[in-house]
Amino acid sequence: MQITDQKAALRKTAFAARKAAHGAAGDAAQAARDHFLASRFHTGAAVISAYRPIRTEIDPTPLMEALFAAGHRLCVPVIQGAGLALKFAEWAPGEAMTHGPFGAEVPADLRWVEPDLLIAPLVAFDAGCWRLGYGGGFYDRSLEELRAKRPTRAVGYAYEAQLVGQIPRDPTDQQLNAVITEAGLRKPR
Repeated sequence: MQITDQKAALRKTAFAARKAAHGAAGDAAQAARDHFLASRFHTGAAVISAYRPIRTEIDPTPLMEALFAAGHRLCVPVIQGAGLALKFAEWAPGEAMTHGPFGAEVPADLRWVEPDLLIAPLVAFDAGCWRLGYGGGFYDRSLEELRAKRPTRAVGYAYEAQLVGQIPRDPTDQQLNAVITEAGLRKPR
């Protein structure tokens, strides 16, 4: 089975696990926020990218609000088109938003910035902190471009139930520096 087929099959089971975790989430978003803040991954980051949640993604809004209150500049990803890296628009709580591609909210007023820390959604992750996304390659392309310019860290943000045995990998896949869930911090093994 080719890697593309392996990833597609894993996505189906991982989406189901994420949906179940989302339905039973309780205070998972607050717990993940607390673990992220305790990890100190944001220390030294000038601009932090996080995402506006869609579907059953764990909601990073409590974390984004806490980071903004602590004085960090924030941004959200904006899809530019198939095969392209993401661009990042500055974001602040309460800002006017509009619907972008895939239904994710983006700021109505696009002010472009480049993050040095990305908080990334995912479909599944493994103990090595490899990420399975939706299949468009947007985060992998973006991380490759950003990391070619300067050190850029990436943290997956997920439910613990999204942990799988192993993510099939392509040469273009970018490893995360860590994954934060409601259960705590995971670094690559």
